[in-house]
Amino acid sequence: MVSGPDHDFCRARLSGYVSALAEAGLPLDPGLVVKTRLSREDGYAAARELLSRPDRPTAVFTANDMQAVGVYQAARELGLRIPHDLSVVGFDDVPPVAWMDPPLTTVHQPLAEMATAATELALALGRGEAVPQVGLEIVTTLTVRESTAPPKEE
Repeated sequence: MVSGPDHDFCRARLSGYVSALAEAGLPLDPGLVVKTRLSREDGYAAARELLSRPDRPTAVFTANDMQAVGVYQAARELGLRIPHDLSVVGFDDVPPVAWMDPPLTTVHQPLAEMATAATELALALGRGEAVPQVGLEIVTTLTVRESTAPPKEE
């Protein structure tokens, strides 16, 4: 996993990753969690480090789609084919990732719904109204595209 810096939303994404591993009966290997900034460049650097190991992972989950773009670049440079040699999953579902080669599997966030909720909150605060809640959880969904496949049998 290529994680983000120590912000609340990055901690929530890491927590979701850990929960998914637990649901699948898999242990968390802290050595496979790389915390870095949410950029293509840092996703690339983290992927180069992870994918150069003798026991390289068969899949990488990133904290955002830009990190996944960096993973694609590192995989290409190392001669790895996505998804044949490496599965990659991003987070955010920004529109361009559907056009990547192969299209990126990613966790979709309903950005319009999030923007509406934030705008309503800002307007209420601007009017001096009491805010009924501090946080809001919005459901995410997995958008499966062509960057993931079952690991190869050894």
